[in-house]
Amino acid sequence: MRSEQHGCEWIELVSLHVLHALPSSEIGFLETHLPSCPECQRELESLRPVADALASSPAEILRSSDSIWDRLAERVGGEAGEESTSPEVPAWREPMWEDVAPGISCKLLATDAKRDRVSMLVRLAPDTAYPPHSHAGVEELFLLDGELWIEDRKLHPGDYNRAEPGTADKRVWSETGCTCVLITSPSDVIS
Repeated sequence: MRSEQHGCEWIELVSLHVLHALPSSEIGFLETHLPSCPECQRELESLRPVADALASSPAEILRSSDSIWDRLAERVGGEAGEESTSPEVPAWREPMWEDVAPGISCKLLATDAKRDRVSMLVRLAPDTAYPPHSHAGVEELFLLDGELWIEDRKLHPGDYNRAEPGTADKRVWSETGCTCVLITSPSDVIS
């Protein structure tokens, strides 16, 4: 898969790597490839400041304001020769973090009762353990920051973990503290 703009076929992996979105199975390959590819090295160096700036930007800057949507609706309506009307969109409210146990906070993002699924952000304080639990459905976890141990596997930012229904996690903890996206069943059984 050769990029038309770039000569190296692996250059697209560099942007995923900078955003911590590269699958962990490909990180080792890219880190082995980088020292021998000046083009990928230049791409990495050019993208790092952008990713760092985005990561350090206040969240409100990254969200579009309502006025942008109004201006867009006016422009689209004007180009179509119609009077612009902004559609009624229910206001989305940022969910609040809730302390659910000592050192554990959750932010519920979505609930799908029909499929028995919830999506949430989970934050563990340093030296905090998540209670042992059995999985009622598939559990998917994507680590955003910090380090997380699940049994004897240490996860780093960008790592993904999947647990099948009927399995159990006896030891889940973070020495450093961490934040992850967790998609699981609300019917999991806490031991």
